[in-house]
Amino acid sequence: MPTSYSLPRLIEDEIDALIGAGYYSSKSDVVKDALRTLLETKSNLRIAASVEMYKKGKVSIGKAAELTGMSVIEFKEVLIDRGIKRQIRVDKKDIKKSDKLIKKMR
Repeated sequence: MPTSYSLPRLIEDEIDALIGAGYYSSKSDVVKDALRTLLETKSNLRIAASVEMYKKGKVSIGKAAELTGMSVIEFKEVLIDRGIKRQIRVDKKDIKKSDKLIKKMR
């Protein structure tokens, strides 16, 4: 999903200089490295991003915890502290399977 952003001219020049010096092969590589570094150094931003992705259903609770470097239990505590209710998704196929199993057990 290509996206474009506006950057100040000086930053554009710095990016071009890094590519010209051979540190990166493309603008995309510079931006990816910059964002990776930002999220590694500012854990509060990594947590905020993971919480938002979880809230929007883009990642599971396990993946969100992994992204933050937390255990699932620790991430659940973050959700509780922020007043966010956990999302429990159930697939319709799983419901049908469990209904069949319950009927067989009767």
